[in-house]
Amino acid sequence: MSPRRVRAECDGVGRQDRPLRFTVDGEPVDGIEGQTIAGALLAAGRLAWRQGRSGAPRGVFCGIGVCFDCLVTVGEERDVRACRRRARDGDVVTTQSRCPDPGGANRRHPAPPAEEDG
Repeated sequence: MSPRRVRAECDGVGRQDRPLRFTVDGEPVDGIEGQTIAGALLAAGRLAWRQGRSGAPRGVFCGIGVCFDCLVTVGEERDVRACRRRARDGDVVTTQSRCPDPGGANRRHPAPPAEEDG
C-alpha cells in the first residue's frame, strides 16, 4: 500500500478530487473527499497516531477494520476505526492511547499537582 496520492497530471483516469481539511490533535490535515481518515494521515506522511500499552507507535495494521490498531476519537465519538471512517471536511480528530491513564480519559498532558488541604 502506498500512502502517496496520484498527482493530477499523472492521473490517467482524470479524477476531479474535492479537497477537504480536518484537524488531528489541533493540526490541519488535508485530504480528498472519499478518503478515509487513515488514508489522509498516511498521505500526509503520518504513519502512527497512537501508542500501544508497550509505548510502541501504532497506526494502520490491517487496513480493513479488523485489528483496532488505528482507533481515534472523532468529535465526541471514541474508538472510531480510522481505516473505516471516511474523512469529512471540518472533522475534529484526536488521537487515543491504550496506555493506562489514571488522570482521565485520553489526557495528553499530565494533570496539575493536587492542592493540599492545610
